[in-house]
Amino acid sequence: MAKHVFHLGITDDDLQGAKLAIIPGDPERVACIASQLSNARLLASHREFTSWLGELAGKAVVVCSTGIGGPSTSIAVEELAQLGVTTFLRIGTTGAIQPGINIGDMIVTQGAVRLDGASRHFAPLAFPAVADFDCSCALVDAARELGLSPHVGITASSDTFYPGQERYDTYSARVPGHLQGSMKEWQAMGVLNYEMESATLFTMCASMGLKAGCVAGVIVNRTQQETPDQSTLQAAEQQAIEIVIGAARRLV
Repeated sequence: MAKHVFHLGITDDDLQGAKLAIIPGDPERVACIASQLSNARLLASHREFTSWLGELAGKAVVVCSTGIGGPSTSIAVEELAQLGVTTFLRIGTTGAIQPGINIGDMIVTQGAVRLDGASRHFAPLAFPAVADFDCSCALVDAARELGLSPHVGITASSDTFYPGQERYDTYSARVPGHLQGSMKEWQAMGVLNYEMESATLFTMCASMGLKAGCVAGVIVNRTQQETPDQSTLQAAEQQAIEIVIGAARRLV
């Protein structure tokens, strides 16, 4: 009897033995990523979770959106794992915080600063949020094969887009005291960027015996500006897709 999961609306039969999932945040990115696979087809779309199935090197690969942030990411990863997926490659966009990182560059996250809350539901704060070595190597190798030199290092992974990433261009123009000056501290420690999912993904997977990696295209450098250009965003997304497909081909 097929195993069914509640939020994703799919079964293990639907996945046809897929062990690897590519997980963007945005549901609208899923079809674009899946179009790079063979025999791609829509499986389901519920809330923030849109899933497609395709093939790489003759093996099934699932592409499933997670929505924004750790809580919804944890749902997608948990339910995909219940259906047999063991390797997760996150693809997204990001804001860099180091001056030497250019718009359009790629960042492969080795480890994440746990500024989220969801990761604490899987392991205490003393447990590190780290990527799987093979996943990181596959992402770096795929980028280099495209002639790119990705930045590899630490990401600050926040539950919130505004105060957690110390943004003051908000309704209240207020950031709580314990977060004021935090971006400067992360910069001094060599943290490369902000995003919102890797801490939950890495902690969850590392503590459960699953594998995970993360690549993100830089769409803004916050030492220069706050708002990305739309054409830059699309170019960074496309480059990141090429990298994650190349990495998935190495890992299936």
